[in-house]
Amino acid sequence: IGRFAPTPSGYLHFGSLVAALASYLDARAVGGQWLMRMEDLDPPREVAGAQAAILNTLERYGFEWDGQLVTQSERHDAYQDIINRWFSHGLAYACTCSRKQLEPFNGVYPGLCRNAGHSPENAAIRIRGAELQYRFEDRVQGLFQQHLGNEVGDFVIRRRDGFFAYQLAVVIDDAMQGVTDIVRGADLLDSTPRQLYLQELLAASQPRYLHIPLITQPDGNKLGKSYRSPPLEADQATPLLLRALRALGQAPESALAYGTPEEVLKWAIERWNVSAIPRVRNLEEACID
Repeated sequence: IGRFAPTPSGYLHFGSLVAALASYLDARAVGGQWLMRMEDLDPPREVAGAQAAILNTLERYGFEWDGQLVTQSERHDAYQDIINRWFSHGLAYACTCSRKQLEPFNGVYPGLCRNAGHSPENAAIRIRGAELQYRFEDRVQGLFQQHLGNEVGDFVIRRRDGFFAYQLAVVIDDAMQGVTDIVRGADLLDSTPRQLYLQELLAASQPRYLHIPLITQPDGNKLGKSYRSPPLEADQATPLLLRALRALGQAPESALAYGTPEEVLKWAIERWNVSAIPRVRNLEEACID
């Protein structure tokens, strides 16, 4: 069981397509399910109409998902129930630290509010991090390890503004949906140890992970909505799918240039080769034209 979980903060771009395609092929190649989840956790960043546009674009590009769309904005009660449970057991606590206070610590939370007993009102909620080394074998990137205490510290699971953190929601929803294989961009590689820890706290099964190279612009910036990457055009489905396959190390036949998106996907499912995916963290867009 795989999934694709876009954020409706803009329209799908080529980097999104590569991630969607990799997760889709990885699930379909073994006769598995491919689920769709909308990660709409941050309303101020959402773009009106983006959710509908994302789903419409995926359909125009030949993608079909299984089951009902899950939207995280409808799952707040589930996230809060878990936070309440951890808070009552002393695993989570309220934090009132400002960004300015935390600047000297280079992104590793030093535990300033751990025993302060702050009210959760108007405060961020942090989970007590494990003083452990977490490691896993990524199917493309190989062994990855991180010491949560030394490299992350206690991390936020609900923001001060009341919005739930990605790290919490993604773990709860993957467990709820029974996801067995997670395919996503390499920018989320160092999030995985935090998610392994939360999976342990929830007694959830650990999925297999496959982190694909990021598609970056020639200046090194990741293709993304914040860099105004151009949205996917419906009439370019076949050539862009072929380009995405090449970015994933696959070798589509030249005759597919005259095929439909569905024909491209069918060909790719039958020949999906994980070992051909480049074992790098970043791939310049200019290198895959």
